[in-house]
Amino acid sequence: MFKKPTKKQFIIRRIILSTIATLSVIIIATVAILFMLGYRLDSGNGRIEQGALLQFDSTPNGADIYVDGYSIGSRTAAKHTVVAGVHTVKLAKNGYQDWSRTLDLTAGTLTWLDYARLVPNERPVATVASYDALAGVKMSPDNKWALVQERADAPTFQLVDLRSEQIKTSSLSVAATAYSDATTADVTHSFSPVSWDSGGRYVLVKHLYKEQTEWIVLDTQNAAQAINITQVFSTGFKDIQFAGTSGKVLYGLTDDGTIRKVDLSAETLSRAFITHVDSFNVFDNTIVSYVGADPTDATKRVAGVYRDGDEGSHVLRSVSSSDAVLKIAASRYFSDDYVAIAEGNKVTVLKGKYPSSSAQDNSSLSKSGTFSVTGAVSNLSFSPSGDFVVAQSGEHFVGYEVEHKRSAASTVVVPQDQSASKLKWLDDAHVWNDDGGTLTMRDFNGSNVFSIMNVTPGYDAGISQNGRFFYAIGKDEKGFHLQRVKMILS
Repeated sequence: MFKKPTKKQFIIRRIILSTIATLSVIIIATVAILFMLGYRLDSGNGRIEQGALLQFDSTPNGADIYVDGYSIGSRTAAKHTVVAGVHTVKLAKNGYQDWSRTLDLTAGTLTWLDYARLVPNERPVATVASYDALAGVKMSPDNKWALVQERADAPTFQLVDLRSEQIKTSSLSVAATAYSDATTADVTHSFSPVSWDSGGRYVLVKHLYKEQTEWIVLDTQNAAQAINITQVFSTGFKDIQFAGTSGKVLYGLTDDGTIRKVDLSAETLSRAFITHVDSFNVFDNTIVSYVGADPTDATKRVAGVYRDGDEGSHVLRSVSSSDAVLKIAASRYFSDDYVAIAEGNKVTVLKGKYPSSSAQDNSSLSKSGTFSVTGAVSNLSFSPSGDFVVAQSGEHFVGYEVEHKRSAASTVVVPQDQSASKLKWLDDAHVWNDDGGTLTMRDFNGSNVFSIMNVTPGYDAGISQNGRFFYAIGKDEKGFHLQRVKMILS
């Protein structure tokens, strides 16, 4: 016979049930938090340990993901947590070669493996345009255009539209009024496209004649508006680089070793804000990194940066040797500024904020990491997105990750009795070279090396904006060809 519980018993039962419910909520919440923080049960030792999170993606996506030889049951794009330690990741997709990377992962870290570019097993080469002669090719930074020059002695170019599968070509010419001695008899002219602006519309053309140099800005959408910088300012420049996307603002290194800002719209040349400069580069249109001599001591070499609007430049490295090998590159990754400085074979990576304009205080940039290359660094650059650095010395190079401070040394294959060409960025994580007449693509750290197609060395190459085709220049007995390989299968 049911006996109604007393009031005291009822209260005790409620306390027990409330305690169980509270503990259950606490346990579930704790497990959920630990799971989000990457903690997992290590079946090997039976302990709960914090893992490392891997974030996967690939081009094309839909690749099967394997970690240490076992499928995780997901395809790219996906994420997966593993215990700390060494792990090997493989991405596999039907019709494509496998992509893999081995990493030593630290607990509590996030590693982005979202840059894998899968290469088809079969790579037939198709010709899309042919030329009897070829002097130069420049791919635009947005991979929408290729500027093809057939003859160096004429300022005429073919603008190739790569935005669709059926390419279109239009002809551009610099008017005779835009360069010197155009109609003077017995004058030899040489024209070469040097660089595109970051917006992919304007091209800087170098004109050589009578042992003199002129710099011309060519508007690929309106060639009649070409501007001769040298004529406008009656000033000789060793080097000029775009700053912005208007095609009207640039930085120039004059013949006397000073850097000035060039404004073509206002037809003004700024004061000399850096002197005794040998070479420079422009990052993000506002940051100038440079190498040169110390203005106060000719026996020293310096590397520094200048921010647009500052009173002066900021020296980040000074070396007591006039023949020291110095290289510098600047970038930004997320909210931090980065500078890489190579002295000989040693590279130092600085992280923080560029020095303020109020003082020569460089404490806002501190050492983040260091690595070394076999031989003096001849080529130093950040990836377009700023998360990787490549330092090259001949056939040797090192790829460095600024976030995880990981470095990996590798080499490129160079034919006997030939020198290695400069590695060039293909996208945010891959570099390419054409030594020996083979276009080779590899990850920034030297892994996943793929020979794409046979090419004629010395010409630019690139992947179309949608990643579908890899374009390069080939040659046979009939002449030169703009050719491509399909990278994303139908």
